[in-house]
Amino acid sequence: MKPRYFLNKSSVVRFAMVLVFLIALDATEAGIKPLRIATFDVDATPPLGYMMAYDPVVRQDAMMLRCRGVVLLGQLEPIVLCAVDWLGIANESHDIFRERLAKAAGTKPARVAVHTLHQHDAPTCDFSAERLLNEAKAKYLGRLDGEFCRRTLAKATEAVRTSLDKAKPVTHYGWGVAMVKRVASNRRILGSDGKVRAVRYTSCADPKLRAEPEGVIDPELSMLSFWNGDIPLAVLSYYACHPQSYYRVGIPSPDFPGIARFIRQQSVPSALHVHFNGASGNVGAGKYNDGSKKNRMELALRLRDGMKQAWDDTRKFTVQSGDVRWSVSSVALPLAKHLDEVKLRADLSKGSVPPVAVPAAERLAYLQRSRAGHKIDLAQLAIGDMRVLHMPGELFVEYQLAAKRMRPKLNVAMAAYGDYGPFYIGTERAYSEGGYETQPRSSNVAPEVEPILMQAIHHLLSMD
Repeated sequence: MKPRYFLNKSSVVRFAMVLVFLIALDATEAGIKPLRIATFDVDATPPLGYMMAYDPVVRQDAMMLRCRGVVLLGQLEPIVLCAVDWLGIANESHDIFRERLAKAAGTKPARVAVHTLHQHDAPTCDFSAERLLNEAKAKYLGRLDGEFCRRTLAKATEAVRTSLDKAKPVTHYGWGVAMVKRVASNRRILGSDGKVRAVRYTSCADPKLRAEPEGVIDPELSMLSFWNGDIPLAVLSYYACHPQSYYRVGIPSPDFPGIARFIRQQSVPSALHVHFNGASGNVGAGKYNDGSKKNRMELALRLRDGMKQAWDDTRKFTVQSGDVRWSVSSVALPLAKHLDEVKLRADLSKGSVPPVAVPAAERLAYLQRSRAGHKIDLAQLAIGDMRVLHMPGELFVEYQLAAKRMRPKLNVAMAAYGDYGPFYIGTERAYSEGGYETQPRSSNVAPEVEPILMQAIHHLLSMD
C-alpha cells in the first residue's frame, strides 16, 4: 500500500504563504513593481480679507477648504490626481500646479490631473491674468492676486513630496455606482422656439422654474477606491452638479459636496476621500434648492446618501501596477469669435475699474495662450474595465453622457473643471439656443468645440 499524505490546516496556511512569496519573488525578478498609493491633504482656506471669486473673506468657519489627492506609484512614472476646493485654476496657473506637483512626485506634468470643485465662496487662480494686470500697472488685482494661491501650492508640493515615503501597497481597486436623488437638475429651460427662455440657477427662488422638469442630467455618482486587503486607503467620487446651495456670504466653504465628503470621511477614516465635480456646466441644484440656508445640509445629506450607496455597492478587483494605464490626448480648442484683443486690451488698461479690467485680463490670458499654440491635455485613467476621463472647463453634461454611451460595457466616470481657461464649454447646439452659459461673458470657445472634444474622448476611450 502506498503511503498517504495529509495536510492539516496549519500546513495549508504555510503552503499558501510560501506560494504567495514565490509569486511575489517571481514578479520582483521580472521587474514588476507593486502598486502603491500615497495621499496628501492640505488646508486651502484663504485668510481674512483675501478676495475670493466674488467677495473678500470676512470670517472663517470650521468647514475649511482642502487641496487633496493621491499619487499612484508602480512600474511606470507616478500618476497624481488632485482636487482643490476653489472655483477655478486657469491658464498658466493650471500648468504651474501640474509642473510643481509632478516634480514633487517624480513624474511628468502630463501625468498630473488638477481639478477644482467650483463652489463660489472660494478663491480663483490665474497667474496669466495676474501678470497681465501687473504689466498694465493695475492698482487693484482683486481675485487675481495669486500670493495665497502660491502659498497653497507650496504646501501641496511639500505634502506630495513627503507622502511618497508613506505610500502603502494596493492589492485591490473598487468600483461602485449609485443614483443621487433630488439634487441635480438642468439649468437651461427651453421655450417652444427651442431657445433658452430662462436659466434655473443653482439657487433658484422662482417656484415656477423649480416646478419645471429635471431636464438632462447624469444622476449617477461613481466611486473609485483603492485597498490594501480589507483596509480602504483612498476613495475618489465623481458627480456632476454645480456645488452651490447659497454663496456670497464672505465665508469660505466647500458647500454641500464638501459636507458630504466630510461625513463619508468620518465613516471610512482609514481612507482619504477626494471628490471631483463632473461635467456640470449646465447642471445645478436649482429645482431642489430655493437658496435657503437649511437646504445646504439637505443637499449634503442627499449627496452623502449617494456616496454611501456607491460605497456599499462597491465591488473589489485585484490589481497590479501593470493594470494601471494613463493616456493623454492634447487638443486645441477653437476660440470664441467675440474675443477681441483690441477691446480686451482697452478694458485691461482700466486697471482701476476691477469689474472691467479683471475679467478682461482673464479672457485675454486665454486668448493669448490659444493663439500661441497652447493645447489642453485631456487624460484618461484606466484600470480593468474602469475609465475616468479628466476634462477642462465647465463642460456640459452631454459630454459625460456621450462618453458613457461610447463604451457602454465599461465603467466610465468624468472629472471636469481642469484647466478653467475656456470657462463654459457647451455643445454646438447650445450656442444657438442662447442662455447664460454660452453668451460672450461666459464662454471662451466656439461652437465647433463639440466635434473636437468628442473625437478626443472617443480616442481615449478606444485605448485598451
